[in-house]
Amino acid sequence: MSNRIVCQFSCGAASAVATKLALAEYGATRDVQIINAFLANEHDDNRRFAQDCEVWFGQPITVLRDDKYGADVQSVFLRERYMKGPHGAPCSTLLKRRLLSTYEQPGDVMVFGYTAEETDRLDDFRERNPDRPVIAPLIDRGLGKEDCKAIIERAGVELPAMYRIGYYNANCIGCPKGGEGYWRAIREDFPEVFEQRCLVQDELGPGSWFLRYRSGTRKDERFPLRDLPVGPIARNEKLPNCSFFCEMAEADIAATA
Repeated sequence: MSNRIVCQFSCGAASAVATKLALAEYGATRDVQIINAFLANEHDDNRRFAQDCEVWFGQPITVLRDDKYGADVQSVFLRERYMKGPHGAPCSTLLKRRLLSTYEQPGDVMVFGYTAEETDRLDDFRERNPDRPVIAPLIDRGLGKEDCKAIIERAGVELPAMYRIGYYNANCIGCPKGGEGYWRAIREDFPEVFEQRCLVQDELGPGSWFLRYRSGTRKDERFPLRDLPVGPIARNEKLPNCSFFCEMAEADIAATA
């Protein structure tokens, strides 16, 4: 059986702090591994952030890369013939979950970057996977997403560009899980990506449409990205702040520095 603690680092603030806390708590006694699934559609600055985090962690990150789809969500959409289904987007399963599962060994303890706002996600995972040990250091310490951003900034690590632009997370640009406000922001900030996703829908047809009219005679009817109306743009403008729980977590990190 494995003695490993495996941290799933996503190039986001939450997974970075969860990894740092796991290293602080288990690094001296367990084999702590850090893995990352490379995605071609993330902002280029995510790679810079990963390199900076390697210095902060004091340990390299093992980067895994999908070969079947070239680690490209656009390829997934076109080859799988859909962008979003009842169980989410196919790219998450094929480029992340399935790839990361190939690295796992029996007995691995997984470290997830679920924040204090996501206790329901952790509960759901544990209910569905009762035999898989999971550590959620952010929830254990009451750390929210903004706390994580603040911890990283106070450690002298620059946050990924997507956060600095104003987005809520640093995942792929042009995610089908986003709503109208998100897609208006993508249309304005990354018009080439917006057009790529439109081209996918042009080829796949109405079955690939995931946005819905919210009112009027066509309420709940789906429409394509090309018909996205003008309206409010949704970006996360809130500046990072640090709570009491954040202070305690930083003390845990400092105790092993």
